[in-house]
Amino acid sequence: MPKRVEGVPWVSVGMRWQLVRRRRGAGPCAGALRAAALRRVDPVFRVATVNVNGIRAAQRRGFEAWSAGRRCDVVALQEVRCPVPMLPPGVFGDYHLTYDAGTLAGRNGVAVLTREAPGAVRTWGAPVLRRSPGQEHETLEAIEPGRLARELKPFVAQGRYVEVDLADRPVTIASLYLPKGGLPAELQKPGRMREAPDGGARFERKMRFMAGFARHITAARRAALAQGREFLLLGDLNIAHTPQDVSNWRRNVRSEGFLPQEREWFGELVGPRRLVDVVRSLHPEADGPYSWWSWLGDSFVNDTGWRIDYHLATPRLARTAVAAVTDREESPAARLADHAPVVVDYDLA
Repeated sequence: MPKRVEGVPWVSVGMRWQLVRRRRGAGPCAGALRAAALRRVDPVFRVATVNVNGIRAAQRRGFEAWSAGRRCDVVALQEVRCPVPMLPPGVFGDYHLTYDAGTLAGRNGVAVLTREAPGAVRTWGAPVLRRSPGQEHETLEAIEPGRLARELKPFVAQGRYVEVDLADRPVTIASLYLPKGGLPAELQKPGRMREAPDGGARFERKMRFMAGFARHITAARRAALAQGREFLLLGDLNIAHTPQDVSNWRRNVRSEGFLPQEREWFGELVGPRRLVDVVRSLHPEADGPYSWWSWLGDSFVNDTGWRIDYHLATPRLARTAVAAVTDREESPAARLADHAPVVVDYDLA
């Protein structure tokens, strides 16, 4: 156990101990020490978001053990990448599952795991799977989408967004997987890109998605507040907002995910009267904490990563956050995926 700092709690993070900042007092996070076990600091409403990069692969790497140890109240998943009939039996433990698999084979898929069956479910029109613990049925439910921004209509069947009203708390939870995108045409240089040049098509596609999504999430947030519910957007946004959110940021100013247009859009999404970046509010001066590292080279060992997985909360809910950590594993071999879970404790007492 590390040396105690008066007024600041140590919370276990996977196989590490992470110093975290309370809602009032202390300062930003400062250091870490590996430890052997998880413990929960009660009373909290614990919420996690994680891009599993394929639930079947994540299961083989220890997703069930992580989930059982973390004991979250809500877990949002992205890139589940699994047709409903092929979901591993028992992988979600004693959670209720709400899952939009999409129709793109081996891609996307978003889910929300909850302790109680959701009071309501909303999608963009795609059918969803709703299962209680122990069930294995494959029946999909049609969900009326309501009004949808025209820019989002081409994405309806891609498994990118699902939203639930919690039955046990006045909170609406959304899980989002935002398109990765690409470079604008003027930045594309054949022979110096991982992917073939596309004339900026992937970049324009992402920008259209973001334009429609900004209006959609504003409407969703306002609808939740009108019903007396807080709103929490969780997910992989594929954007690093500030230089603190990406290693070697000067080298990445012309990289997808850190382009000026993407960062400007993110800046308009958040604000003291809109949505609050909860992790950044608790770690205002820290680099990271990063949530994605390439599988290539020593990126993980050297902590050369990106912070692209977020908790974006309505201001009142954000003010209840008391701890925010990234469950970064102790070694590359122990990784669940190329992303690490981002876990926040909210004190709703």
